[in-house]
Amino acid sequence: MSNPTGSGMIPFKGFELGGPLGVIAGPCVIESHELTLRIAREIKGICEGLGLPFVFKASFDKANRTSGDSYRGIGLADGLEILGSVSRELNVPVTTDIHESYQAAEAAQVCGLLQIPAFLARQTDLLVAAARTGRAVNVKKGQFMAPWDMKHVVAKLRQAGCDQPLLTERGTFFGYGRLVNDMRSIPEMKSFGVPVVFDATHSVQEPSAAGGVTGGNRAMVPVVAAAAVASGCDAIFLETHPDPDKSPSDGPNMLPLSQLAALLAKLVRIRAAAQS
Repeated sequence: MSNPTGSGMIPFKGFELGGPLGVIAGPCVIESHELTLRIAREIKGICEGLGLPFVFKASFDKANRTSGDSYRGIGLADGLEILGSVSRELNVPVTTDIHESYQAAEAAQVCGLLQIPAFLARQTDLLVAAARTGRAVNVKKGQFMAPWDMKHVVAKLRQAGCDQPLLTERGTFFGYGRLVNDMRSIPEMKSFGVPVVFDATHSVQEPSAAGGVTGGNRAMVPVVAAAAVASGCDAIFLETHPDPDKSPSDGPNMLPLSQLAALLAKLVRIRAAAQS
């Protein structure tokens, strides 16, 4: 990394409970510097036009792919180099998911917000390592966890020094190959005094449903996103790509970038109606 001190990092100021709808968005995985910057620039323009706080997201590694042959990413060093460049060039905070404790300190040099994947929501050492960086930490609720159990996750983070915990609803296992959302989890987790994010991308995943590859139904993204905003989520998480079918990861459940502006504008109207 050419910027190991993180001097160009844009701090994450937090999404306020009841404030403007926050947006965490970007491609599933980093493919190249040029494409990552292009996507980030377009999302930033959309969010600025709507007055929405924005954090750019992209993964340097997809460590929980269904098949060992699936594309994982460009790796920690190169990924953080690109995220740091995006943050500095566009003056936006960035986030990425970490999977192992040692990655927390390195990612925190670039990211104002660290993301913990749902499958790792109960991993105490990973949570503590993320909290000790001093960065905000967003933990996705495990597909196997009840929303009220996430209060223990918040307690772990706070005890380790994190003063900006966030929780994300991203669906619950329903039999095999499907996820469902219980929107009651949003007010339940907000009762812990933390902002709640809704992951509209991974909520429409169909795990291992495409012959060793995770499938999904991107047509349902606007449906579940609207329901979550009406239910009071503080921010929306969306993965988006100019051509999702060509993305090496999560293409079936990613929103085409061309549809993002209209969806966010609709969500802003829903939030205003829900708060009136």
